[in-house]
Amino acid sequence: MSKTEKTKSITQKIAELDKQVEWFYSDDFSLDRALSQYKTASQLASEIEQDLSELKNQVEILEDFTKN
Repeated sequence: MSKTEKTKSITQKIAELDKQVEWFYSDDFSLDRALSQYKTASQLASEIEQDLSELKNQVEILEDFTKN
């Protein structure tokens, strides 16, 4: 993963994922590129899921801290 990819916000990643998904419904769709596009979209979805999980953990830590 490049430094640029690490600095993308969740919002940017979701926008990129939306573009990837839209491609499947576009006139540009081709079976030759479908597997590659799917892999890219799947990787992006995994990154978003991981980012959201990290945020959830941070919120839980903050909630625990404020309870004490």
